[in-house]
Amino acid sequence: MTLGHQIAWDDTVLPFQLDASDIRGRIARLDGALNGILKQHDYPAQVEALVAEMAVLTALIGQTIKLRWKLQLQVQSKGAVRMIATDYYGPEKEGDPARIRAYASYDTDRLTDAAPFDQVGEGYFAIMIDQGEGMTPYQGITPLEGGSLANCAQTYFAQSEQLPTRFSLSLGKSTEPGVAEHWRAGGVMLQHMPKASPFVAQGVGTGETLSPSDLLPEDEAENWNRANILLDTVDDLELIGPSLGPNDLLLRLFHEEQPRVYDAQAVQFGCTCSEDRVRQSLSIYSARDIETMTTDAGRVTADCQFCGAHYDLDPASVGFEAEQDGDDA
Repeated sequence: MTLGHQIAWDDTVLPFQLDASDIRGRIARLDGALNGILKQHDYPAQVEALVAEMAVLTALIGQTIKLRWKLQLQVQSKGAVRMIATDYYGPEKEGDPARIRAYASYDTDRLTDAAPFDQVGEGYFAIMIDQGEGMTPYQGITPLEGGSLANCAQTYFAQSEQLPTRFSLSLGKSTEPGVAEHWRAGGVMLQHMPKASPFVAQGVGTGETLSPSDLLPEDEAENWNRANILLDTVDDLELIGPSLGPNDLLLRLFHEEQPRVYDAQAVQFGCTCSEDRVRQSLSIYSARDIETMTTDAGRVTADCQFCGAHYDLDPASVGFEAEQDGDDA
C-alpha cells in the first residue's frame, strides 16, 4: 500500500454488507482523530487505552445511525476510572466528516498495573442518542461486565436492541521508524440485519442475559456463526497496521460471503464548545449567583473537559441580568 492510500484510509469508517450472510458491518481505523482526543490530556496508559477503545466503538456505532446530531457513549463506574464520555456528531452535510471527542475522569491513586478494563468497577455502560431540538432523546444502559468495553457494547445490543452484534478491536501505540510514537486504533463491527430480530416483533423475553446467537433462527444462526469464525482469524496488525487497507482486509476475511462496500465516512477530532455556549449555560443565573462563581481576580472562568479550551469572562456580561455592553477585553 502506498503512503497516499494509507492516509486516505486513516480516520475513516467503511460500511459494508455480507450478501451471502445477511450481515452488515463497519471497519474503522483511527489515527489523527484519536491523537486529537488524547493530546488534550495527560492520561496514564491504562486510561488512554480505555478512551481509545471507547473512541473506536463510538466511531463504529455512530456510523450505523442516521444521526442528525449526537451519539454519546458513556461509562459510569465506582472504580478508579469513574467516567468516560465520548461524543460522535454526524456530518452537517453530505461529504463532511463526522466529529468525535472524548474525555475521562479518574482517581490517580487508585489506578493499578492491571489490565485497562480492571480500572473500572461496578457501574454501567450507556448509549445515548440526541437527534436535536424537538426530538425525544434515547438512552439505553447495560452493566459493566464481560472483560472489555466492546463486550459491554455487544451485551447492550443483544439485550436492548435484540440485534446480534460483534466487535473485534485493536489499539496500541505506533512506533514506525521516523514517525513520532502515537496511538492507533481499529476495529470491525458485525451486525445481523434488523429484520432477523424476532424478539422485537413478538415481545417475548425471560430477563436473562442474551448472546447474539440466542436471537436467531437456526439457519441464520449458522450464517452468523460462520461470519464470526472468519472474524476470529483477524490479527491486531491487520486491524491497525499501515500496510492493509480496509477493502483488502474485508476481502481477506469475508471473500466467500460476497462483501459489498459503501462510501467511507471520514472522522475527525472536533469539539462543539464555544464562548457563546458558555454564555448560554450561564444565562439561567442571577447576578448574585454569578458573584459566587467569580474568581479572586474578578473573572468567571470555564474549561472544556473535552478539548481543554479556557474561557475567561467579565462577570458583568453573563447571567440573565448581564450588562449588554459588558467588556470582555
